[in-house]
Order: sequence, then C-alpha cells, then structure tokens
Amino acid sequence: MAKRVATDAGFNVANKAIQLHGGYGYLSEYGLEKIARDLRVHQILEGSNEIMRLIVGRLAVGA
Repeated sequence: MAKRVATDAGFNVANKAIQLHGGYGYLSEYGLEKIARDLRVHQILEGSNEIMRLIVGRLAVGA
C-alpha cells in the first residue's frame, strides 16, 4: 500500500514539474525526465500499482 501511494504521488509531482517546465521538462539537462522515468519503473516493479489496487480492494470487501 505504501509503495503504491509513494510512487503514484511521486510520479504525479514529477509529471506536474515537467508540465510546468513545458518542452524543457523533457530535456535530459533538467533531470526531470529521468525522475519521471525512474518513478514509472517503480510503479511497475514488485507488482504494478494496478494489481496492488485490486488486491487491496479485494481484501477490503472480503472477496
């Protein structure tokens, strides 16, 4: 659960930072694109966040 929340929040912040910088946010010199790529990888590693949501949802409803 903590992994899902942390990676989703981090990716949202990184994505907003890229949007704030416009086209420059995608340049490697700024480092934002690497942060966003790394966070996206962590959303997938050790079970994707979508699967984590399904597991938590099933546990919550007792299925």
